[in-house]
Amino acid sequence: MLRNLHIQNYALIDLLDIEFHKGLNIITGETGAGKSILLGAVGLILGQRADSSVLKDTSKSCVVEGLFDISTYDLKRFFADNDLDYYDSTIIRRQINEAGKSRAFVNEVPVTLNVLKELSSKLIDIHSQHESLLLGTGHFQLTVLDSFAGIAPSIAEYSILYAKYREAREKLELLEQNLAKDKADFDYYNHQLQELNEAKLKLGEVLELEDLQKKLTHAEEIKSALTLTHEALNGGEAAIVSVIREAETALKRIEGFYAPAKLLADRLESCRIELRDIATEAEAQNISIELDPEQLEQVSLRLDRLFMLLQKHRLSSVDELIALRDDLDARVASVSNADYNIEQQRKELEQVRAKLTDSASKLSKARAKVAPAMEKQVVEILDELGIKFGNFKVDIRQSSEFHAWGTDMVQFLFSANKAMPLQDLSKTASGGELSRLMLSLKSLMAQSSNLPTIIFDEIDTGVSGEIADKMGRIINRMSAGMQVINITHLPQIASKGKHHYMVYKDHSTSVSATRIKELSTDERVVEIAKMLSGETVTDAALSNAKALLSKE
Repeated sequence: MLRNLHIQNYALIDLLDIEFHKGLNIITGETGAGKSILLGAVGLILGQRADSSVLKDTSKSCVVEGLFDISTYDLKRFFADNDLDYYDSTIIRRQINEAGKSRAFVNEVPVTLNVLKELSSKLIDIHSQHESLLLGTGHFQLTVLDSFAGIAPSIAEYSILYAKYREAREKLELLEQNLAKDKADFDYYNHQLQELNEAKLKLGEVLELEDLQKKLTHAEEIKSALTLTHEALNGGEAAIVSVIREAETALKRIEGFYAPAKLLADRLESCRIELRDIATEAEAQNISIELDPEQLEQVSLRLDRLFMLLQKHRLSSVDELIALRDDLDARVASVSNADYNIEQQRKELEQVRAKLTDSASKLSKARAKVAPAMEKQVVEILDELGIKFGNFKVDIRQSSEFHAWGTDMVQFLFSANKAMPLQDLSKTASGGELSRLMLSLKSLMAQSSNLPTIIFDEIDTGVSGEIADKMGRIINRMSAGMQVINITHLPQIASKGKHHYMVYKDHSTSVSATRIKELSTDERVVEIAKMLSGETVTDAALSNAKALLSKE
C-alpha cells in the first residue's frame, strides 16, 4: 500500500508530504483546490509522461516520491527479473528537470518508464473521473471479466503463444513475398551469378595484376638496371666490391702499429659484405625477370575483364564483386530452396496455431464458466445501490481471428428497469447508472486482483442522497481488504472513511499554492458540514455531519 507521498515543485504544489493509512482514506476539497493536481502527481510515479510544463518553479526540478509497503505481496521475482534491490518498504521516485527530461528510480536504481509502469500496475489502480466512459469499450469489459475469472497465468501463456504465432505468420508471409519477387528476377540473378563465377574472383587480385603488369611492361628497363647494379658492385676487378676489398686489406696491414686501422677495416668489411649481397640479389632478380609479351597480354585481358565487371555493377573493388556474387548465390539458392522453406514454415505455423487454438479455447471456457456468477454478483450489488430491477449480462461471442486476448468478443448488456430489453451500456445507462455499474465491477475486481491500492476520483458522479450513502458503504467494504483512497464531493461517502484529508488553496503568499492536511475529528465534522450546507455552516449541518460520522 501507499504509505507516504512526497511532492515537490509540481503544478501548484511547492512542497507536500502526505501520510496515508490502511483502509479508506477520504480526500475532499473545493472544486479547483487541486485534487486533480494531486492525482496527476501520483500519475508520475505510475509512469505517465510529463514535461517541463508540470514545474511550478521552472528553475528547479520536480520530484514525486512514493513510499510503498509491499511486504505482503509477491513481488520479489519481479525485482529480481529487473535487477532491482528488493525492500519491504520500496521507494519509487520520479524527477523532471528544468529542461523537461524525466528520470525514474526504484529504490535508487534507475529504471525505464516501461519497468515503472509494469511495477506500478501491480501496486495502484486509478479510477479517473472519466473512466466510466471506458465501461462501454469491449477491451475494458474483457479486462473486467478476466480479472473476475482470475486467469492471469492462462492469459500470460496465451500471450507468449500469440507472439510466436504472429512471428511465424509474418515469417511465412515474408518468405512468400520474397519468393514471388525472386522468381521474377531469377533468370537475371542466375545470369549475373554465372558471369561472376566464371570470372573466378580472388581477393586482392587487381592489385596483384597491376603490379605484374607494371613489371612485364618495363621488363627490359628492370633487367638493365639490375645488370648495371650487379656489374658495378661485383662485376670485375674494377667493381666496387673489389676496390673495397683492396682498401680493407691495406688497413689490416697497418693494424699492428696503427690501432684505428682495425675499426676502419671492420667497417669496410661490413660494407663489402652488404654490397656483395646486394649484387647477388640483383643478379638473382635479373634472372627471374622474363620478357614475356604473351603473359603481359593475358594480364591486360584479365584486368580489362575485372574492370568491365566493376563498371557494370558500379562497384569499386573486387572485394565488393565477391560480396555481390555471394549475395546472388544466396538469392538463387533461396529461390531453389524456397518451396521447401515455405513448406517447413507452414508446418511450424500450423503447430503454433494448434497450441494457440487450444490456449484460446481454455480462455473461452474459463470466461464462459465465470460469466453467470459475475452477472449474479453485479445484479446483487446494483440492487444494493438502488437499481432494484436492474439486469446485467455478459455476452461472449467467438471471433474467427486470433486477437491479443484470445478469440472472445465480450459485450456487457444492461437494463435498469422491469421488462426493458438488455442493451449495450452506451445506449441504455445514464451517468448515475454508469457510476454504480463501475463501482460494482471495481468491487468485484478488487476481490480477485489482490491489488494493494485503488484510487477513486469521484466515482460517485451522478448520484446523491441514499444512493451515495450505499456507494460509500460498498467502498468502505472494499477497504477492508485493500487500501482505498477516495476523492469525493459527497458528504455521505466522505463520512465513511477512517482518515480524512482536505485539499485547499493557500493564498497567504504572493503565489497561490495547493496544500493538504489530515483532519482531526472536530475538523472533520466541520468539513462534512460544509459539504452539506456550503461555506456557511449551520447547526443543522453540524448535527447532520455528526450523525453521518456516527454511522460508521
